Amino acid sequence: MALTLTEAAKIALNEGKVFESAIIEQFASSSGILENIPFVDIAGNAYSYNREEALPGIGFRGVNEAYDESVGVVNPVTETLSILGGDLDVDKFVIDTMGAGVRSQHEMMKVRALALAWTKEFIQGDTTTNIKAYDGLKKRLTGTQLIDNGATAGGDVLSLERLDATIDEVTNPTHIVMNKTMRRVLTSAARNTAVGGHITYELDSFGRKIAFYNDLPIIVLDQDGSKSQILPFTEPAASGSSVTTSIYVVSFDTMGVHGLQNGGMQIRDLGELDTKPVFRTRVEHYQSIAIKDGQAAARLRYIKTGAAVA
Repeated sequence: MALTLTEAAKIALNEGKVFESAIIEQFASSSGILENIPFVDIAGNAYSYNREEALPGIGFRGVNEAYDESVGVVNPVTETLSILGGDLDVDKFVIDTMGAGVRSQHEMMKVRALALAWTKEFIQGDTTTNIKAYDGLKKRLTGTQLIDNGATAGGDVLSLERLDATIDEVTNPTHIVMNKTMRRVLTSAARNTAVGGHITYELDSFGRKIAFYNDLPIIVLDQDGSKSQILPFTEPAASGSSVTTSIYVVSFDTMGVHGLQNGGMQIRDLGELDTKPVFRTRVEHYQSIAIKDGQAAARLRYIKTGAAVA
């Protein structure tokens, strides 16, 4: 059974696992992606599946004629789990002078950093530069799932028509992913009667107001744990300078885009080290992502900053 992390946190709390529930909730609340993407628990360290690329053909036949043989296109894919985590050391002096609660505070900060690192990998991951990780959406999306916002040197301002076209390229889209600047561009467009754009607002599972564009919730990505933008304006344009960004449309579903994990997030108290007077906590998550359908996500690229056009 696939669960979002928010759902998993509620189950852990109902089972009396208060600490585990708090950790999972912190992990989910630190990222709009992690709040909404379902995770499938798997056995072992890899997951194999068939990705649907094309349906089989059909046709009409005459009397005493045969049908043309046709089969669908299904590509086998294997995803290998990556190990994401880190060690957190809190000096014994800090705990003795400030209380045991300070350790929990540092643990929550570590979990938040882990969530932001996972989120950046979900978008920017590239195994050619880090073989220990996995490929993110930016590298995986090609062909018809890679849509140009324009072809002007230096990029073009967001076209709502191209954004709508990107949404149409995704089967059962559930979310739109962008940076803060692009969200402001959309909300400004909605206030401009010459441009438009259907923007509404609702509260998410943590009581935070989120924007919807054409009934799809917008997930806003900001900075990772090192204060670097996850979706910066540093992507190359069709030609010219690297001053553009991208918007992603995804279908978070067990038959679309979903996470993979073995055992969920692990928080282990290793106690005081022999080598120095610190208490160590180890945080690890065995995880990856899967894209079951070739049209489960799409990327709109070559977007420069500026007011949107219809």
